[in-house]
Amino acid sequence: MAGNDPIAFVRDNRERYLDELRAWIACQSVSADPERHPQVRRSAEVAVARMQAAGLDDCTVLETDGLPVAYGSWLKAAGAPTILIYGHHDVQPEDPIALWNSPPFEGTVRDGKLYGRGAVDDKGQVLMHLAALEAHLRTRGALPLNVKVVVEGEEEIGSPNFESFLARERERLACDVVVVSDTAVFAEDVPSLTVSLRGLVHWEMTVHGPASDLHSGYFGGLVVNPIEALGKMLASLRAPDGRIAVDGFYDDVREATSQERAEIAALPYDALREAKVLGVPVLAGGERNRAPLERSWLRPTLEVNGVWGGYQGPGHKTIVPSWARAKISARLVANQDPAHVKRAVRDHLQRAAPEGVRVEIEADGDVRAVSTSRDHPAVRAAARAMERGFGKPPVFIGTGGTIGPVSSFDRILGLPQVLIGVGLPDDAIHAPNEKFDLKQFYGGIETMTYLYDELAEALR
Repeated sequence: MAGNDPIAFVRDNRERYLDELRAWIACQSVSADPERHPQVRRSAEVAVARMQAAGLDDCTVLETDGLPVAYGSWLKAAGAPTILIYGHHDVQPEDPIALWNSPPFEGTVRDGKLYGRGAVDDKGQVLMHLAALEAHLRTRGALPLNVKVVVEGEEEIGSPNFESFLARERERLACDVVVVSDTAVFAEDVPSLTVSLRGLVHWEMTVHGPASDLHSGYFGGLVVNPIEALGKMLASLRAPDGRIAVDGFYDDVREATSQERAEIAALPYDALREAKVLGVPVLAGGERNRAPLERSWLRPTLEVNGVWGGYQGPGHKTIVPSWARAKISARLVANQDPAHVKRAVRDHLQRAAPEGVRVEIEADGDVRAVSTSRDHPAVRAAARAMERGFGKPPVFIGTGGTIGPVSSFDRILGLPQVLIGVGLPDDAIHAPNEKFDLKQFYGGIETMTYLYDELAEALR
């Protein structure tokens, strides 16, 4: 019996947690699909009900200017620190359905893994925390610190209303540190803590040529072809060695420390094997003189995401097209200013435009990179909790991706954050057959159960 031992309690209730997660997966909370917005609201209500069952107070659905946020708190630890646990309950669309090996919203267990949309991203990782909170409250009658839980409903569509929600609810959400479990470990049996996330900005560029498509026999060689002009402009963005050739792009980008490079070199990473998995001959993108993981975690990128224009139907249409377009994005690293980068790239492309065309560039996105010191007491506490939960000390890693709300917490509320997710790199998030390895799920619940004790001690 569990008695007053929360770890024994979570081990005794593993099957119940699995059933709860499968029931939550059944809520088709696809935020990108307006027809399923009632399901997103239902998902928020499920989260609130689970918080109440765990023993939290003030559990409610909070409205935003868009889709709802589930909120709950337990604030009875007088004089103790306060943490805010963030996650999201909305999920990506399930398309293409034909590639799923089991129904995406049923939660199917195969070979020790739970398959379903949202299993790991992020319902399963939110449920780890709710299960751990319940274990403390059921066995000890109290938590060692104060807790607030925010489960967002728009993360998968870029959190368009989350910053206004944070600003409006600043007082309600006041805390000492934010805990986020929406990340992955480096590999199976390699516990990991993420200490850096990259930022993100976008551009869309249109190159205008003649007022309409022209006959290429009559006008080819007389007017500049917008697709050719666009190609030259895009090619000018990168130097032959892979370095981004935009003046000012690397302003404020710091070099990796010797410790960071040594830690990267010590990780079990095989670049040739990774290239084979990705279906490319070699990992030759980006700055050639840097290790792949350094390029992915600690260096900024500039990528062309899409190019189109001219005739694309069957057969041939001999024209000089009227226009061409491209979408571009940059992943930013710590200290880079998104506004500065947006201006630098826009100015470069305007200067690179040849005579004979007109260029329009729209910039969007303002997500800053986030970096948390591994020496922060909360990060050290998380490392101890993960070692207790998975049996070995974690490594510190970065991630090439972006989680907008993490940047929002940093910029708007000025809060330090602990990124303590336990997903695996092959969990197929956003893809068919998304899964959550049950060993990671149960180990994550135990880790979060230890985490609250560790944070309470570290943040005194």
